Amino acid sequence: MTRPDRPVRTAVLFATVFVEGFSSLGAEIIALRRLVPHLGSAITVTAPTIGFFLLALALGYQAGGRVERDFLGRVRRNFLLAAALIAVGLAGPVIDALFAHVTPAPLAYLIFVAGVLCPIAWLLGQTVPVLTNLLRDDRVGARSGAALYWSTLGSFLGSLSLSLLVMQWLGVAAAILVCAALLLFLVPWLQDSRERTVAADLPIIALVAVAAFGGNVLLPQQIETAYATYKVGPVAVSGMIDPRVFWINNQVASIIDDSEPPRYTRYIERLRTVMLEEMGFRNRSILVLGAGGFTLSHREPLNDYLYVDIDPAIRELAEREFLGAGSRGRFVAADARRFVTDTDERFDAVVVDAYSALTSIPAHLVTREFWQGTQRVLAPQGVMFANLILDSRLATPYARNLLATIQSVYGPCAVEILFRDRPLSNVLVQCFAGSPPPAAEPYTDERNRADIDVLRSNPND
Repeated sequence: MTRPDRPVRTAVLFATVFVEGFSSLGAEIIALRRLVPHLGSAITVTAPTIGFFLLALALGYQAGGRVERDFLGRVRRNFLLAAALIAVGLAGPVIDALFAHVTPAPLAYLIFVAGVLCPIAWLLGQTVPVLTNLLRDDRVGARSGAALYWSTLGSFLGSLSLSLLVMQWLGVAAAILVCAALLLFLVPWLQDSRERTVAADLPIIALVAVAAFGGNVLLPQQIETAYATYKVGPVAVSGMIDPRVFWINNQVASIIDDSEPPRYTRYIERLRTVMLEEMGFRNRSILVLGAGGFTLSHREPLNDYLYVDIDPAIRELAEREFLGAGSRGRFVAADARRFVTDTDERFDAVVVDAYSALTSIPAHLVTREFWQGTQRVLAPQGVMFANLILDSRLATPYARNLLATIQSVYGPCAVEILFRDRPLSNVLVQCFAGSPPPAAEPYTDERNRADIDVLRSNPND
């Protein structure tokens, strides 16, 4: 008489393919998030990453379809290896070390994709075709359909729960622990009734669990949210007293020191000089897109500031870890482009200072449509400032096209290069509200109307 374990076995199989879908898509989401501090979130990074993941997944399907025996053993071993790769390969300190020691960054990216992400996809991709052999149904279509249903359901719930709950409230490391723990939890259940290998797997499970805990909890971790990676540390800057840096995605976002009054990073000091001293801003409303360390309004009681940043945690982090005190101004957690599209408020100044990594402005914040949105929220005599990081000669296609895009909306703008002795520099762009003037006509020897234009341009008229 056979043991009545068929319903339990079927439930285990469906739970296995569910966890496979959950953890495989979870690994992809975590990998994309881990790459942001090093490469940004541009489509030129995310699209190839997704493509490589899907290719490895397809190869995993093919490999799983060729398995002819020891089905549970194959999946069990794959889950152990995948859990180890997720626990260690996706840990923040490991990826930070990879990009710190391997240059250029595209090479480190390829090593990460080929050595971590694709093997995870390949191992977990074998699960559905392998376990379809054990599902009890006469029709192959019914078996594969049921397996794919549970796998895809796991992917759906994994994408939502990890991105909207776990990473938002507990951080990226917690998402790694969840994925690894689910895979490890199922390993002891993937045993044939004739086998007695649970005890043999326990040391491996314990080793992977310890590695997961060590790599994602015990090792020094940067402060992480679902949107960015933060760090505060000392830095040596000439003329400053004990300055500290607020790093966002491995980029210097803000600097403050212990001078009285405090000193800030050069572009912030220049912005404050222009607005407060040269333009005499008093009782003005200033919109800042990209909060950074909230230093633009630090100890500045003369104007009203509204900061907009996509990360709802950035204000608390900046106040606790960087400023050591409360920040001035209101704060709205929102996407910058969405905000300037939806808001009914009008501002005397808009400061655009949004970066996702290093020199990378989010792609949807460089288009003509975005700059039109910033123009829409300006008061009639308002001014727009943009902090850009460009080559100091403004000669690259990116520099030329970005400046041309801004000026196609605002017309001619003032462009100030702050560091002329460096390959890359902060470049402050200043534009004014209103429709762009008519297109300019160059003077030539044949048609030189310079004297007439001087008379027409008298500012006292």
